[in-house]
Amino acid sequence: MLKPVLEKVILGIDPGTNIMGYGVLKVVGTKASVVAMGVIDLRKAGDVYMKLGRIFERVTGIIDSFLPDELAIEAPFFGKNVQSMLKLGRAQGVAMAAAIHHSVPITEYAPLKIKMAITGNGSASKEQVAAMLQRILDISQDDMPRFMDATDALAAAYCHYLQMGRPQSDAVAPKDWKSYVSVNPDKISKRCPRL
Repeated sequence: MLKPVLEKVILGIDPGTNIMGYGVLKVVGTKASVVAMGVIDLRKAGDVYMKLGRIFERVTGIIDSFLPDELAIEAPFFGKNVQSMLKLGRAQGVAMAAAIHHSVPITEYAPLKIKMAITGNGSASKEQVAAMLQRILDISQDDMPRFMDATDALAAAYCHYLQMGRPQSDAVAPKDWKSYVSVNPDKISKRCPRL
């Protein structure tokens, strides 16, 4: 059985190439509260490489300021535009590199999983996610950010907080395919050759 976390700081990041959101949660016992949330505005940065440099600098600054124990980051959305995916993946990678540089453990969450965790609906809108977080975390209307990238980042952090409360399985993952087959013979098709 896991011991309850006494105190933990979680940084959430919603990657973006023009606006990148961040949210910081502090967990004490079983209660989470908002420490900070905001955006990194990259719209005035010169070229794509300047933007990536700015992401690294700002995420490093946020980590230095709030000293998070863990980073929860939204995975890039698999859309039709390959160029957008590539740019978003680079932005996410640079934010992750800043966390790795500071030895902050990273957990990646799919957008659908984050929305499900917050609203119970995987196709919830940004507005619905923001409204639910406002209620759950008791955020005043004056403190709600202008850009919903910040609440999306806070949602990633809160999703991670919710995952912390789930009991861990004692089962050991198989070390290779042969081990998996020996433990799960009923899950293997009869047409598959045995190892």
